[in-house]
Amino acid sequence: MHLPSLSTTALVLLAAFSSVSQARPRSQYTDPISWEAAYSKAEALVKKMSLEQKVGLATGMGWEKTNCVGNTFASTDPDFPSLCLEDSPLGIRFGNNVTAGVSGINAAASFDKEQIRKRGEYIGEEAYGKGVHAILGPCVDVMRAPNAGRAWEAFGEDPYLAGIATMETVIGIQSRNVIATAKHYIGNNQEANRTASSSNIGKRALHEIWLWPYARAVEAGVGSIMCAYNQYNGTYACENEYTLNTVLKGELGFKGFVQSDWGATHSTAAAVNAGLDMTMPGDIVMGDGLSYFGSNLTKAVENGEVSEDRVTDMAVRIAAAWYKMGQDSENFPETTIRAFNQAESPYVPVQDDHGILVRQMGAASTVLLTNKDKTLPLDAKKLKSVAIIGSDAGPNPDGMNSCPDRGCDKGTLAMGWGSGTADFPYLITPKEGIEKRLGKDVDIKYTYDDFDTDAAAELAKVADIALVFSNADAGEEYITVDGNVGDRNNLTLWKNGDNLIKAVADANENTVVVIHSVGPVLMPWVDHPNIKAIVWPGLPGQETGNSLADILFGDVNPSGRLPYTIAKEESDYPAKISHTFDVDYTEGLQVGYRHFDINNIEPLFPFGHGLSYTNFTYSKLKVKTNKGKGKDVLASATITIKNTGDVDGAEIPQAYIEFPESAGEAPKNLRGFEKVYLKAGKSTKVTFDFTATELSYWDEAEEKWVVPSGTFKVHVGASSRDIRQSASFTL
Repeated sequence: MHLPSLSTTALVLLAAFSSVSQARPRSQYTDPISWEAAYSKAEALVKKMSLEQKVGLATGMGWEKTNCVGNTFASTDPDFPSLCLEDSPLGIRFGNNVTAGVSGINAAASFDKEQIRKRGEYIGEEAYGKGVHAILGPCVDVMRAPNAGRAWEAFGEDPYLAGIATMETVIGIQSRNVIATAKHYIGNNQEANRTASSSNIGKRALHEIWLWPYARAVEAGVGSIMCAYNQYNGTYACENEYTLNTVLKGELGFKGFVQSDWGATHSTAAAVNAGLDMTMPGDIVMGDGLSYFGSNLTKAVENGEVSEDRVTDMAVRIAAAWYKMGQDSENFPETTIRAFNQAESPYVPVQDDHGILVRQMGAASTVLLTNKDKTLPLDAKKLKSVAIIGSDAGPNPDGMNSCPDRGCDKGTLAMGWGSGTADFPYLITPKEGIEKRLGKDVDIKYTYDDFDTDAAAELAKVADIALVFSNADAGEEYITVDGNVGDRNNLTLWKNGDNLIKAVADANENTVVVIHSVGPVLMPWVDHPNIKAIVWPGLPGQETGNSLADILFGDVNPSGRLPYTIAKEESDYPAKISHTFDVDYTEGLQVGYRHFDINNIEPLFPFGHGLSYTNFTYSKLKVKTNKGKGKDVLASATITIKNTGDVDGAEIPQAYIEFPESAGEAPKNLRGFEKVYLKAGKSTKVTFDFTATELSYWDEAEEKWVVPSGTFKVHVGASSRDIRQSASFTL
């Protein structure tokens, strides 16, 4: 297995970026210090501040009045800078000469802890190079409804997978001396009525599903958490005493600062006393120049509504996060973001070799859903003619960055839309990537017309193989695309995709379908006998065409896995987008594959599914328990994985825990996964360790985590429905 040579164009671009990059050498970043040491420094600083200065640390300067999407007020005597807070979870929004990498949903689809960590590192490096103090990511909200507008920014339907991806991302970002921001806390799972609706969630589901990735962020030392627009159980998330003080700062022991989403602050004393530490971007209504903090917070202290000790705590938390990341170093770069006038931004390229990483990640996160008759990988030497069909294979005719915040669906889909985006420095389309890999001796015919199915069929029927492309887009509610106000109206493919795919398949007995999508789609054509393979690259970013070509031609053996369930019918899913103002999470723990398992619903493609160009066997599962007191690991499972094929590749064994019946859990709960690379014919042992974290449930009566007594089962397999070995153990 190897990564093939990059295209000449990409190599030239990457070489240019590297030669002038301002990114700091990786060896020169300082490790984050302990919270204890950071608090000591912060307390000494804040002790010297006046009330007004402390309030300034907590108050945004206003929308479109600063260099970044959010800036706090600076302080002098004692000196403290204006903190730059900047979008987005996949890179630097409104930044020039930056990397537009894979989306969060692709990071999760890689099931690759090392790749996810590297993604966090390069995002941190670029933010650092631009002088950004806090990057507004990762987005860690678990996917509740498959058509939720911003689900693609986060890590899928499973809290354990999302938790691991969150930890690795936070550690990666903060290793580069930048504050990571986990968002949007909590119950922010749709765009419809997002600023007014109440997410009504029971405490057990809150802890076991929705809170889980935030807990892992806190364990990773995250510097900031952003509270959401919506209400939780009838109280706004940014003034919710239970979720902010009791749970986040109490139960989880969060030491950093809570910042509001942009315009999500609704009060002064109520918000501050409930645990909000910073209001962003500062305005009451974005752009009005007024603020619930600032002078109103100072008055609230003076009239006794808020104690000055609480304001001191706010300032200490903010300063401590700054100190923890080593941002007090004299080497921390000047902020060069000009979010609201990019033309005035100084030329500070920070991409370094990150395009290479994006290409690798794009391939690692591509899921091979089906592959009949070993149609893939393609052999370029045996092909004489290839048809490439669909607008999703080509460029945006108006320019790759022509739609603000990617708010359109023109050309190939490489990211969704909204504030969680970045500008493309370049975009390698699928057609370009495939064309480069095929060479000049293959006749390549193409059309980007999605609606002329007759012409598409004519093109397809004379080709050795037909590659047909389609997509489905979504994003944030402040942009409407084709009638979709953030959330998708349904789960069908966009732009006549189903009809286009059927027309091509009717015409060519070697049809390969490629779907770029923000999440699950319906596939009424899935059983068409001429559809030989379905490839799911998700949202791969700027190197999308090269990543896809690496998979199609076998230069990279696919190993991506679905981070969500693809159902046969939309009605099979446990939750829908609600257009009421009370969003009742009646599904409880039945989120994602848990719902399908509990209700014996057969998915089209299960969570964790993904094929390879080789085969793997699982054998010799053994489980042992650790009965010694004070031991972190309560049980361990070891299994042997063997590559029985003739191609090197990577397998991702997944460990699911079945709890004792008394716990009332779903039949299977993901509690471990590893990516293992094996040469053909080779084998290795993989061990999964289970601590109390993995083996507990939230007891609502006791209001605590409990490890139940009884018989557990561990199921190890290649997906949630492809279990290869099972074993029992008793605690």
